[in-house]
Parts: sequence; C-alpha cells; structure tokens
Amino acid sequence: MNTSPNVLLVEDEEIITMVIESILQDRGYRIDVCRNGMHAWEKLQAEPAAYDLVLLDWGLPSLDGIELLRLIKSDRSLAGIPVIIETARSDKNSIQQGLNQGAYYYLTKPFQPEVLLAVVDAALEQRHEQHRMQENLRSVERPLALMQEGRFRFQTLEDARVLATYLARTCPEPERAVQGLQELMVNAVEHGNLGICYAEKGRYVLAGTWAEEIERRLAAPEYSQRFAEVDFRRSRGELSFTISDQGDGFDWTEYLDFSPERAFDIHGRGIAMARHLSFDSLEYLGNGNTVIARFSLCGHSVGPG
Repeated sequence: MNTSPNVLLVEDEEIITMVIESILQDRGYRIDVCRNGMHAWEKLQAEPAAYDLVLLDWGLPSLDGIELLRLIKSDRSLAGIPVIIETARSDKNSIQQGLNQGAYYYLTKPFQPEVLLAVVDAALEQRHEQHRMQENLRSVERPLALMQEGRFRFQTLEDARVLATYLARTCPEPERAVQGLQELMVNAVEHGNLGICYAEKGRYVLAGTWAEEIERRLAAPEYSQRFAEVDFRRSRGELSFTISDQGDGFDWTEYLDFSPERAFDIHGRGIAMARHLSFDSLEYLGNGNTVIARFSLCGHSVGPG
C-alpha cells in the first residue's frame, strides 16, 4: 500500500472531522477536508487523480452524500476511487440505496477508531490492487490471445493474482476482467482450500493477522497439498473460466449481490463485485466449490483488443 495515501474527507460536523483527522493522520494518511458536497465535487473534478479514497458523510449541505456518490461513480475518471459512507442510517432501504450507487464500504456513527482504520485500510487495499493489476496488464505480453483451451493449477494467493493477470489478457476487456478473476481465484484459496469462513476472516482482518493466518494454513499438513484449478475455454461466442477448489463449498447464494446486511462488514464484496462489474455471467455449481465465469465475445474480435 502507498506510504501516504490521500484521503478526501467530506464532513460538515467539526468534532467528527477532528476525530477522523486525528486517527488517520496518526496512521500517516494525508487528509483534505471539504465541508459540503459541492466543494468536494469541484475538487474531485479539478484533480481526478489526487485522491486514493473518499470518506463521505451521508448528510451534507448543498449536495448530499448519496448524490455526490452518484456523480463520482458515473464519472469514468473518478469511478475507481473507493468511497466510504459515514451514516447513522442503518435501515435496509437506505443502505440499499447507497449500494446501488456504488458505496461498498460503510461506517455507522458513532464508530470505534479501530473499525474506522480497518475499513479505511480495506478500501485502500482495494484501490492499491486495482492500480497494481492495471500496471501488470499494461506491462505483460499477450501470449494467451491465441490459446483455445488450457488448465492451470495454483496454491497460493500470489499464484492466484499472477495467473488472474495473465488470463485476463485473453479477454477483450482485460481491465474489466482482471478484478473478477482475481476475486474468484483468491476465494478458491482462502475460503475454499484453506477453509477460512466469512466470520473468521472478519476477525483476522480486524486484528491485523490475516496474512499470518494465510501463511500458517498454507504450511499446515491438512492444507499444504491442496490446489485449485482454472479451466479456460474459448468458443466462437464466449470465453469461459471454470474455477474449482478442494474445499467443502459454501452457500454462495448469499453473496451474489451487495447485501445491506453485510454493508458494515470490512470484507465480503468480492463475488458481488465480480458478478456485476467483471463478467457477463457467473454460475456456481453444486456445493459452491466450482464457479464458471463467462465473457461474451459478441461485438469483439477474437482475442484481446
């Protein structure tokens, strides 16, 4: 992660602003404060690349938070910036309204400092991964463009990330494909083969021990021989990626859409983001340890553009 991420804090309550500034500055983040939504929108338009994260209050003068969020996510130069919504509204309809506009991270007022830091770190890590994936896509060759089918095995999170970057080059829109492929392949390792459930991941992330737990399980005898696979197929009309792991599966139906019930969690958005933003279709099979992601080739030439 960048050593000094730039955060745009859009908050009109002075005490809350001071508290957030103090917590984030102690972590080394640079904070720029706007007191109303219109001022924030003007700053974002003037410097689209200036900010790594927007921390946004729902209730703002001149332009409320949900309208500012809509403007950010509808602007191609700003849409990739993660937005955290601060709100005292915890009713399902309000949360769904924010999710529909692209608010995948929430903080409920009043919040604890450790929760604020965990959510900010999670959102910034997503941003960092987006940048890293895009850089990798621009730097690698495209030898997979002519491949018709193939099978790949992977065991670690790094294996999954590297392989996702290369397989994305088979797609007509690799920048769109790469995040979804990475999400599903990382899930195959951490939740599938390593057996880490949703609640456990939340506890490890909040405690700052997530990376250590992954390494511990990768080395443990009961997990060390497990692998996941990707089967790639190119047909006349589509590309398909079948990703399978050796875990016990899970109830995937809960994770296909952005859920108001999980809006305040610091993880759990990957499958929904992959389904809605990366793929033309997403299909889980059986107990959930196999998923097929499909990309339509209609309107595209065969192979990457």
